[in-house]
Amino acid sequence: MKKAYLPILLSVFCACSGGSAWAEKADKLKPMNVESDAMRYDDLKQTNVFTGRVLMTKGTIIIRGARVDVRQDAEGNQFGVVTAEPGKLAYFKQKRDGVDEYIEGEGETIEYSSKLDNVRFIKRAVMRRLVGSKVNDEITGALIVYDNVTDVFTVDSGNVGNNLGGQNTPNGRVRAMLTPKAAASAPAGTATPASPAPVLRPSTTLEGAPK
Repeated sequence: MKKAYLPILLSVFCACSGGSAWAEKADKLKPMNVESDAMRYDDLKQTNVFTGRVLMTKGTIIIRGARVDVRQDAEGNQFGVVTAEPGKLAYFKQKRDGVDEYIEGEGETIEYSSKLDNVRFIKRAVMRRLVGSKVNDEITGALIVYDNVTDVFTVDSGNVGNNLGGQNTPNGRVRAMLTPKAAASAPAGTATPASPAPVLRPSTTLEGAPK
């Protein structure tokens, strides 16, 4: 029964939605803006450490946590590690490209890479797909990795020897709530005619049995 503990692979555009809308592509090139109580910058290492009620935005991306460590490489790629306050969860949200949908998630730690264009929710992880402001799909696990390039995410229960701890999820299992995609609307003038209502007639028998 080892297969029951393998990471579950889910495709957002196949399982959850009606189209192939990826994460907002322009976000990768947008500047990163941060608000916090304190900041420490190391020019030599090209690192920033923000602490205290941190709010970070990058295009449509919104990140909140108690601490955010940001590093930039020689190519200008940015890497962020978001840490929550003890007992709480860090937060991430991003719009999907071309539709009124958003991906949001939480975890004790969140890792974002503009180079790989992905985000990782680590420990007590939860990820949701919103249509407008309504939750359409929700996944929980010990580790969730969302790939913005392919719009595919993997969910790990924490029971595969990665030290995440299955106790971070209910019964050490992955949980998923996926809403079926809406059926495509029929073209105007091609609606299927409604079936005629059944005709009710008085019965001449008792409980349907002949007299």
